[in-house]
Amino acid sequence: MSELIIDFIEHLEVERGRSSKTAENYRRYLERYVEFAGDVTVEKITSESIRKYRLWLNRYVGEIGEELATITQSYHLIAMRGFLNYLSKRDIPSLSPNKIELPKVHRKQVTFLHIEEVERILDAIPADDQPQHLRDRAILELLFSSGLRVSELVNLDQGHVNTKRREFMVRGKGQKDRPVFISVSAADHVDAYLASRSDTLAPLFLNYSRNSVADTSGNYRRLTPRSIQRIITKYTKLAGITKHVTPHTMRHSFATDLLMNGADIRSVQSMLGHSNISTTQVYTHVTDAHLRDVYEKFHTHD
Repeated sequence: MSELIIDFIEHLEVERGRSSKTAENYRRYLERYVEFAGDVTVEKITSESIRKYRLWLNRYVGEIGEELATITQSYHLIAMRGFLNYLSKRDIPSLSPNKIELPKVHRKQVTFLHIEEVERILDAIPADDQPQHLRDRAILELLFSSGLRVSELVNLDQGHVNTKRREFMVRGKGQKDRPVFISVSAADHVDAYLASRSDTLAPLFLNYSRNSVADTSGNYRRLTPRSIQRIITKYTKLAGITKHVTPHTMRHSFATDLLMNGADIRSVQSMLGHSNISTTQVYTHVTDAHLRDVYEKFHTHD
């Protein structure tokens, strides 16, 4: 099985155009089946072995005592179904992929910030000329006004963002390009941050605690998603907000703000870069409070 897993992962990256991160996750999930069943031949994968595997995943405890969330167990089964589908297309005898049913997963409630909370976080950033503070303001303004994923944000280079047109293309999940729009305020703060820099390094946002390595590309100075999380946590605490706020919370807030102001869900789907409308529909219950206003406005009654 381990040899066919390698073939499948190569197929995902080369023929299906999946990102190396997705491929790596699939490899990890499939290797967990090998951990459970041993490096068996693929015809030994049966409905019964999958039933036992599901039970094993449900009872799985990691090295530091962590269990697998229901959604993570689902990802293991999605990876297995993809692998079996690949075997079927290559006419390699194994279990039919449609024999694997996925568990029902209840999506977590979406956490989002109201516009006043976003403003409080922005106000917590010192309004001085320090590059670090100018950078932090630009990051937070950009996240809220664009709905970028944190992975997309950290991969931005200086030449990617057109602050004059306030529009640029970004390559998101599944190697799909989509247009991103930003506010006047976000464009101004990105410009102010770039004006404070005298370097010619490529990354749009630099880490100021790493500046000793000589590398002309500047990638050693590129901020990581974890660094962005730390920046957000710092200013959220300073603003006195007790919600757990992540870079993804800013993306949720962007989507919620659009829907509450009357944007249609298909447009929001395009702006978020969701390939499936069901992913965007997680936001609809967030805007339920908006429904009463619609009812009062449009339904004629005494």
